[in-house]
Amino acid sequence: MPSPLAPELLSALAAADLLGLAAVVVDVQARPLAGLASLERLSLPAERDALPLDPSGRRLLLAALEAGRPGTTEPLSAGGRWLQAELSWPAGPGAALVLLRDVGALRQAELQMRHERDKLCRLADSAPVLMAYCEADAGRRCSYANRAFVQSLCPQALSPLERPLHEAVTPELADWLRRACDLLERDGEAVSAEQWLMLADGTAIWAELTLAPHLDARGRPLGLYLLVSDQSRHHHAERALLESEDRLARFMQAGVEGIVFHRDGHIVDANPALCELLGLSLHELLDRPLLGLIAPECQARLARRLDAQEDLCLETSVLARDGRRIPVELIERGTLQRGEPMRMTVLRDISDRRDAQARLHYLAHHDALTGLANRGALLGQLEHLMVAARASDTQLALLFIDLDHFKRVNDSLGHAAGDALLKTIALRLGQRVRSTDRVARFGGDEFMVLLPGVRTREDVAHVARKLLDALAAPVALEGQAQAISVTPSIGIALYPADAATPDLLIQHADAAMHVAKARGRATSAFFEPRQVSLARDNLMLESQLGHAIEHEEFALLFQPQVRACDGQFVGVEALIRWNHPQRGLLVPNEFIALAEQHRLIVPIGAWVLREAARQARLWHAAGTPLTVAVNLSTLQFQAPDFVASIEALLAETGLPPGWLELELTERMLMDDVPGVLARLAQLRQLGVKLSVDDFGTGYSSLSHLKELPIDKMKIDRSFVQELPQQRESAAIAGAIIELARGLGLTVVAEGVETEAQREFLLAHGCDQLQGMGIGAPLDAAALQAWQQARTPRAPA
Repeated sequence: MPSPLAPELLSALAAADLLGLAAVVVDVQARPLAGLASLERLSLPAERDALPLDPSGRRLLLAALEAGRPGTTEPLSAGGRWLQAELSWPAGPGAALVLLRDVGALRQAELQMRHERDKLCRLADSAPVLMAYCEADAGRRCSYANRAFVQSLCPQALSPLERPLHEAVTPELADWLRRACDLLERDGEAVSAEQWLMLADGTAIWAELTLAPHLDARGRPLGLYLLVSDQSRHHHAERALLESEDRLARFMQAGVEGIVFHRDGHIVDANPALCELLGLSLHELLDRPLLGLIAPECQARLARRLDAQEDLCLETSVLARDGRRIPVELIERGTLQRGEPMRMTVLRDISDRRDAQARLHYLAHHDALTGLANRGALLGQLEHLMVAARASDTQLALLFIDLDHFKRVNDSLGHAAGDALLKTIALRLGQRVRSTDRVARFGGDEFMVLLPGVRTREDVAHVARKLLDALAAPVALEGQAQAISVTPSIGIALYPADAATPDLLIQHADAAMHVAKARGRATSAFFEPRQVSLARDNLMLESQLGHAIEHEEFALLFQPQVRACDGQFVGVEALIRWNHPQRGLLVPNEFIALAEQHRLIVPIGAWVLREAARQARLWHAAGTPLTVAVNLSTLQFQAPDFVASIEALLAETGLPPGWLELELTERMLMDDVPGVLARLAQLRQLGVKLSVDDFGTGYSSLSHLKELPIDKMKIDRSFVQELPQQRESAAIAGAIIELARGLGLTVVAEGVETEAQREFLLAHGCDQLQGMGIGAPLDAAALQAWQQARTPRAPA
């Protein structure tokens, strides 16, 4: 039984009960002796043996009882609630009176306040500003500093708390702080400055310093805020901007290209080069609309682009004072001048470029000697004329003209006489046909005439007779004592009667021309299938070609490519050969055209790619850095799964990027330009190199060519073989090299056979050489022996 309570304790319990308080008498072990029923006022369970406290709360209460000092405890946890106990010992140390109060709301407010304080501290620590606060007392004791402030401005990162702030920071900042405090006390306003500031670790920053007062509602000072922000990046950017503007101003004055600055479409500045280009003074240009400089027919298109405020680059024309239209490349960029946003326009005179492009385009589509359309241009015209003939339900006649025994002229009188004769022949052909007819030099002494809109064979035969008579007339050549005569043999094929495709039409006209020669020359012949055995031979060859594909009767040879300057071995071109069971080793000219006609080129091309990649992988494993180039056919390149097949091939062989190069003709690149661009981009992503083969023989669009993601351009052997003596070939080869260099492409000359050709190409900046004068096509083993046996030239 518990001992009776002292009267003092009973009186205290009674008083607490009258006041409605929860009061309990406990011993030194916190065991209740009386008053448990009063806990119901706090909605707490009244247990006989213990107060309803959590273990942590009970430990706090026991510690307070053991200390024996009257007073209030820390909040005690009790089943999710918080109680505060006030202890007293009215009757001495044996038993204590414990008054309990519910302080849950106060505790929650305190925790919330601590949470908000911690959140503000974390926010301050993460801010890119160094912050500190000091009291407004005489010593200006620091009562807060964020982590960045301590780490950056306090020597050895010592805490500045409860210390005078000027004694806790770096000396340089302390000096400024003293001066700033004096200014703030004098003026009562915040003090700011920008200067170089040395940090505690010895690094210097361009800092923005701010000392601001903290005032109460009555304007009395409570403390001071110190803020330090690193403005080094902005400072450097501002300096860089000023320097950039200075450089731009000097560049404008010294530049050879016209430069104009405009705001809202009106000119605010221009350089001397632009004034000279237009023949106008700067005074006449200022505040003038930029569009006023542009030729009227170009203004609408340019206005839409300028309104978009986007960077752009396009070709247009400007008007000079004298009314001349000057073609220019207009480059529009956004910029800053004297810190203000503005638009800068560069106007580059491209008159010379236009002339060069026109000349190069002419050379690419015309025969350099006669001025007639060349083979590539003829093929393009032939396709269009066939479409027109089909639409108008008329016939198209193709006349294949070959000069009889022309080689004798060159051999006996020289090439100059032969060239003069070809020019005369071309002139006579043009004079004997209608304006709607087309005349082209197909190559050598071969010419072609396209006659659209013909109705009968008799009409075509009449034209052929006129041409025979005109070409057979004697030709007086300068420097020759006597006039010379040549006779033509003309083969005729009609579309659509004789062929459905340009290649087949040409082939049949060629076959008919050989029939005319067989009849004694100086005559014409229409294509007749029964007179030509070529179709039968081709059919047999086609069957054998299918067998060759199935049994892989092909072999791959590799012709070396070397660097022009020093002869360094840099790559090979893979060349296919057919091991024909009866005819022996056949070169591509004997079967590739047939394979393309019958779509057999696709499996043949796949075999070539697979073998070339396999051999390239072997060379890579042996440490021989050689790029292997493979010619593509149009059918192969246009196959829907071509890119996927290349990706699978690279994955299968493990060939690293850059070791496989694909060669495409100009015609392949110009067909379906958007689709070609997409395929080329996908191939480039696979690491495949791309080159234009036989450049100069097709009909490339230069505006499209510059957009193509290609790496190389190959000069066709027909231009190389006449170097350096033939002036026109030299001009074309030089123009192609310059074009390639301007586009940032590697240029390769194929068909190099002589030292004179090599020296010409090297002197004009050709990068790589290929041909019999460099090395013949060899199998892999022979190529290795060739490489080991040769000595590269010293760099030129």
